[in-house]
Amino acid sequence: MRVFLGLLLFVIMSWGADATIEVRKSVDALPSVAVEDASKDYTDGLSKRFFRVFVSDLNVLSIFNVNRDYVTADFDDENVASEHKKMDYVLRYQLIDNGNEMVVNVHLINNDKVLKELSYRIKNAKQYVFLVHTITTEINNFMGAEPVDWMKEKVLISRTTGTRTSEILITDYTLSYQFSVKRNGLNVFPKWADKSKKYFYYTSLTTGTPELRKYGVYDRTDVHVMSSDGMLVCSDVSDDGSKLLLTMAPKGQPDVYEFDVLSKKLKKLTKYSGIDVNAQYMADDKIAFISNRLGYPNVFSKEIGSAAAEQMVYVGKSNSACTAHNNYIVYKARESSHAFSKNTFNLHLISTKTDFIRRLTVTGINEHPLFSRDGGTIIFVKKFKNQSSIGVVRLDQNKNYLFPLKGGSIQSIDW
Repeated sequence: MRVFLGLLLFVIMSWGADATIEVRKSVDALPSVAVEDASKDYTDGLSKRFFRVFVSDLNVLSIFNVNRDYVTADFDDENVASEHKKMDYVLRYQLIDNGNEMVVNVHLINNDKVLKELSYRIKNAKQYVFLVHTITTEINNFMGAEPVDWMKEKVLISRTTGTRTSEILITDYTLSYQFSVKRNGLNVFPKWADKSKKYFYYTSLTTGTPELRKYGVYDRTDVHVMSSDGMLVCSDVSDDGSKLLLTMAPKGQPDVYEFDVLSKKLKKLTKYSGIDVNAQYMADDKIAFISNRLGYPNVFSKEIGSAAAEQMVYVGKSNSACTAHNNYIVYKARESSHAFSKNTFNLHLISTKTDFIRRLTVTGINEHPLFSRDGGTIIFVKKFKNQSSIGVVRLDQNKNYLFPLKGGSIQSIDW
């Protein structure tokens, strides 16, 4: 079991992220925006943290040239701060402590006129990060830009904490919010059970035999789903949450299986004599998966129910991780071969319909890519200089962003 577990960790795990490769628009051509803090309460620190996340979000939107200077103002002042007179837009926010809830008011200002007013109330001020993401998506929509609803999504990560110990965290994409939901033992490869994100699957290796379990975020249920010798990992969940793609090796041979959540029936999808792992759902009733059919890990696809498998990647070696969205695949590829130093693993985007290929990262070890639901953004994990980070790639904007994790290493991620 240890041999297959080690192989699985090599094939499915690692870390990734990077800087901008190509910028479609000049920064100077974008409209400028500044943020002003007009808070009445929470000025002991939270209002400044709110500011930092807000500025970061606006930068990730890639539709503004963002001023990062911290400036305070009066919320009802008809004029923007003197430092912001030349800004095209100003976003002024006010945090108010209203007893059992935090009230947040926002004005979008242009030429000293309020273009849009927003107001929110949240009971748990600790979750202000998700409120910032919500406000940013509202501003983005008002500006008529491409939707960025992915910003509001909760992220699952498994973080190593010691020898055979880990914890599962719920975070936002910037890692500014972190809430530990599973601490004891070795619990890895968390995967959201459906779009509501009330439950997630994970693999428990605490007892030695791999066990797939389902955890309730709100009701805190922790239910056994199945166990299997060798390895057992949920690599993807269907859009409606009714089926799971699993990597299993009950007889020592890693293969891809599909599990029906309602009927509890298990169907074997691959029967190759080597290694087939890490399957992802694609369009047209197909799956993409990693296989060593060429003597090294590469990306293949096949129709569910068909025995034939098609090679998808012809550039790079050790292509040991992938994600799929409709007719596009992002995969990890080794681009160096150093015997005595660290190798470079970059992410590439390909189309299953054409010969199109695009490199998304430049340096470091980049892997665990995941498409947003709309297919316009990729998040991934990077290890660089002994630090794990979440990376974000805005595909249409040709920009990358990096958010480092403080403490521990990211073992796996789901969005």
